[in-house]
Amino acid sequence: MMRQMRDATKPIMIAVAFAFIGLMVFTWGMDITGQSALGIGDIGRVNGDAVTYDAWQAAYRNLYDQIQRSQEQPVTTQQNKEIEDAAFDEVVNQLLIGQELRRRGIRVTDQEIIQAAQLSPPADLRPQFTSEETGQFDITGYQTFLASLPPEQLMLLEAYYRDVIPRGKLLRQVSSGIYLSDAELWQLFRDNNEQVEVRFVALDPATRYEDSDFDISEADTEAYYQDHQEEFAVPARASVKVVVLGKTPTAADSAAAGETAVRVRQEILDGADFAEVAERESSDEGSAVLGGDLGVFPQGRMIGAFDSTVFAVPLNTVVEPVRTAFGYHIIEVLERWGADSVQARHVLIPFERTDDSEIALLMLADSLEDMGEVMPLEEAAANVGLEITTVDLAENFPFVGGAGQISEGADWAFLEGEPGDVSPVFETDQAFYTLELISTTPEGVLPLETARAAIESTLRFDRKMVQATVDGQAMLDRIAAGEDFTEVAEDLGLQMEEPTPFTRNQFVPRLGRQNAAIGASFGLRPGQISEVVTTAANAFVIEQVSYAEADSAAWLGQAIQQRQTQAGIQQQTRLQMWVAALRAAARIVDRRAEVLAPQDEDLVQFPTVF
Repeated sequence: MMRQMRDATKPIMIAVAFAFIGLMVFTWGMDITGQSALGIGDIGRVNGDAVTYDAWQAAYRNLYDQIQRSQEQPVTTQQNKEIEDAAFDEVVNQLLIGQELRRRGIRVTDQEIIQAAQLSPPADLRPQFTSEETGQFDITGYQTFLASLPPEQLMLLEAYYRDVIPRGKLLRQVSSGIYLSDAELWQLFRDNNEQVEVRFVALDPATRYEDSDFDISEADTEAYYQDHQEEFAVPARASVKVVVLGKTPTAADSAAAGETAVRVRQEILDGADFAEVAERESSDEGSAVLGGDLGVFPQGRMIGAFDSTVFAVPLNTVVEPVRTAFGYHIIEVLERWGADSVQARHVLIPFERTDDSEIALLMLADSLEDMGEVMPLEEAAANVGLEITTVDLAENFPFVGGAGQISEGADWAFLEGEPGDVSPVFETDQAFYTLELISTTPEGVLPLETARAAIESTLRFDRKMVQATVDGQAMLDRIAAGEDFTEVAEDLGLQMEEPTPFTRNQFVPRLGRQNAAIGASFGLRPGQISEVVTTAANAFVIEQVSYAEADSAAWLGQAIQQRQTQAGIQQQTRLQMWVAALRAAARIVDRRAEVLAPQDEDLVQFPTVF
């Protein structure tokens, strides 16, 4: 019990600490030191309430840490910008919720806090008191632990409930009235469980008919162009020269990884504990905490070279490093059961840039940026031996090969740069890059001559679809006259297709998903043949072969859980819509660009990360 209680102490601190910070920031108007937010000052307003720098920083740090923990690479400048914006939105949402709590007069009583603390522990605490064998929560053990908490932790727990309980009441008010009838639940269950078996022919109008058989007049083309202007809208574009400095490890980095793997293996051979070395050196975080242990796995589970090695080498031998796409593996096979399965452990030394390589890349990026301030990008690139390419960027999806989506670069090109300007060096998770702006083109509409080919193709397909419908109806007339469906299809050179049974929500090869063809399949009865059914891309004649109803008894057995799940989904949807409506009606002022702008043009400020 004491060990269980000690293990639970850290989670409770984590669970309540951020809620306590949120309570101070969002409800009491204090920063995380407990003082009123002065310093840099307000960076925005929400219906007159201040968005303080410290509240934004607290949200920023939390989001930053979450992102950094979820990926191996450092947070890039582009990600950092997205985190800053998300943190601002989070603070705005919390202020709006706090304002709504006050407006509705939602409070929490001491008795509610006591009851919640005794019977509804924070989610992060529940696993500490839940039996792995039975899955039962040990309420007595939890309450014993609660009684042992020192006063300062009880205060944190109280703050947590003072924040959470009113929000729960607000959520219940916002989502009140959610009700799913038995008919709705049964329909959802049916959509996922009733099955139909069909056979069909696809008329394939796009390929069945020759383009030359369908003439498109100039009048038709012009009329379509005038009636569908929105289809020919084009985003703003920018022509830029770009230099990309990829972060991919170099050949020297790969060689260094190999040398590290040899050194680590020798350390183990010299007597170091494999598990301790794995925990310290391995980049495979999942197995590193287990001393490199991968457990038992069958043949074919692992990547090629790794898999072939573990089923060939002697047991209890630390083999030479094995290279895969992930890096170098130092492997020891602990048990093997023929060619069926094996238990092994490993240390993974990844392919990654060395410190010297990383520093060299950063210095190269700095040099390129410095030169870009005083000379054209082409000259700067030539001075450091880098290639330069010309790229046409679309404002709605700015993409550069080797760098990925370059949102920051696009903002610079469309909002700040002038032709001939060279940008700062920006960063994505794939690369550093810099741009020179050649020209920009504002958004507009494609001219008719440019759009002509697409319009003619669309109109021609529409006429092919009409012809396919006529031919399909001719098929049906022959079948109605007594001819066999299969024989008519063969006579017309059409292939009869018979997919496996499917539900309403499944994707069916050739038929598609959740479209008129799927609906028609379920609308038939065994042996019945449909009319000609058209979708966006094809036309079909469908015959239902068999139909299997959903099991109503099975539905009743899971109806309670289904209702809870669907209510939860609707509740979250309702909440998101409600917050969006609050934001739309709120007076939100974002002063970050003004307040946080560097005073010295040579000084760049970033949020402090701990």
